[in-house]
Amino acid sequence: MIKRWKGCLIKDSKIREPVQKRAIEKRDRILKCGFKLMCEKGYHNVDCIEIAESAKVSTGTVYQYFKDKKDIFLQGLQLRTKETLFPVLAYQGKKVTTKNYRQVVRQLIDATVKKHYLSKKPHEEIMAMKHSDKDVAKIFNEFEVEATNALVDIMQTNQIMLPNLTERAHLIIIWVDELCHEIIYHKHKELDLDVMKEMVIDAILQLIEKK
Repeated sequence: MIKRWKGCLIKDSKIREPVQKRAIEKRDRILKCGFKLMCEKGYHNVDCIEIAESAKVSTGTVYQYFKDKKDIFLQGLQLRTKETLFPVLAYQGKKVTTKNYRQVVRQLIDATVKKHYLSKKPHEEIMAMKHSDKDVAKIFNEFEVEATNALVDIMQTNQIMLPNLTERAHLIIIWVDELCHEIIYHKHKELDLDVMKEMVIDAILQLIEKK
């Protein structure tokens, strides 16, 4: 049976789902502060007491909304991947022509770069978690699948019917993601990033035009 308690829907004896504005804002603040803290200081260097202090709530309040700090990290990561995916999703159902393919691809790359908002250290912490935690790895896998399927949908909407369309779309997702990481995090001084961007665009255009 679901009951109400202080603006929340009680799902079980521990975790409550907020329904009132104030409760929702409190939960969102805990999620945002906790995820940011773990990215900046390292997942294993933060506990729920510190998260509570950062969010200006009691430790008990943290456990009203989340099972533990891993629950906070995973939900924060899911939000981040959805935001990163948004530029691709925004083009679903839209028609483009062969005349503006280059412009559209460049816009998608630029929008994706803007959505990679985390600084280098938090990004490195997330990548470390990806390789050491199966639940984090699962979120990344789901993100890649969703991004690939969204791009396939965009290509099919625009009558790009080629063999191995899913594999082509997946390659494009990988290329764009790696380019974004190079632009934002690596910043090798010996590389011309504008030239690299145009090379990636050329490769993508060739991939969606070559049978």
